[in-house]
Amino acid sequence: MSQQEFRTALLDPGHPVPSGLTDPQGRPAGRRFNVYRNNVSVSLTEALRQAFPVVQKLVGEEFFTAMAQEHLRAHPPASPLMMFYGEAMPAFLSAFPPVAHLPYLADVARLELALRASYHATDAVPVATSRLTQLEPDQLARTRFAVAPSLRLVRSRWPIHAIWMANMREAPAPSRVEPQDVLVVRAAFDPEPHLLPPGGADFMASLCDGQAIGSAADLLDTAHLPALLGLLIAGNAITDLITEDS
Repeated sequence: MSQQEFRTALLDPGHPVPSGLTDPQGRPAGRRFNVYRNNVSVSLTEALRQAFPVVQKLVGEEFFTAMAQEHLRAHPPASPLMMFYGEAMPAFLSAFPPVAHLPYLADVARLELALRASYHATDAVPVATSRLTQLEPDQLARTRFAVAPSLRLVRSRWPIHAIWMANMREAPAPSRVEPQDVLVVRAAFDPEPHLLPPGGADFMASLCDGQAIGSAADLLDTAHLPALLGLLIAGNAITDLITEDS
């Protein structure tokens, strides 16, 4: 019996018990293996439930359980750490025919993965707000930000923020189909998704790429700039200021 044969049988309940598998008394271990296989399947399905609560609400618990089995066979765990299991879910949903009528589902999964990644990201000390307020406008325009590891940006052509809020915060369901970009910040322990205004995603991406605030601000209506800077400050997302004098 090879490791590949054992792995394949473990992840597929339709696969026969590997040949030569015995219990400590030398008897065929078919029943024990089936119990073990079921426990593994249940544990991995539960890990997906925890990672994708909105996806489960959108498709229903029974369908999600069946879908999790298909996902498990197509994408077995690559790490012993369950907090990483499910990273292939967006790509899986994009190519899974039974959910083709829910084209936004993959992007909802991407948002949920971003929230999970933000939660598990390394802690970072935010910059003192006084350092920002002491900058003159021309200095601020030339300043670059170092951002916290917990910051995540998710772009979508679907109203993923409204869908998430409707399912997790009991907000109204989205009234129309429209693109929505989301910034995930973690002010304390739990990350939160924030809807970005038009141009906001380009602005945030530019900052994360090391562009100065003045250059990044050219990508959006400057009327949105104070609110976006306030979001970064309140979310403890700025860890350092890089100026010409640094």
